[in-house]
Amino acid sequence: MASVYEINKGINRPIEFKGFRAQYVTYLAIGLVLLLLLFAIGYLVGIYPYVLVAGIGGGGFFMISWIYKMSHKYGEYGLMKVSAYRGIPAAIVCKSRKPLLHLNEKGGAK
Repeated sequence: MASVYEINKGINRPIEFKGFRAQYVTYLAIGLVLLLLLFAIGYLVGIYPYVLVAGIGGGGFFMISWIYKMSHKYGEYGLMKVSAYRGIPAAIVCKSRKPLLHLNEKGGAK
């Protein structure tokens, strides 16, 4: 039986696939490709296949549940907002008045 998966996307709506929204679909695809490569490398190295399947399966379950949790916690743009918020400094330290004295000369605030 052939399975058909629909990717729901309306007008001006983010892409959604099986509950994963927006950029989380990309994160999921990259993670699955990395797990596939990890399995192939482990198999070529000679790791016992049943151990490899169990490890990759556990890692895949953890990855999917983690991405699903992030998708529902942060939403479409929330993860980008959180990472941008971490880049904001707690304080701006200015030990000299020199930059403030020349604001009017350089076309700054008047």
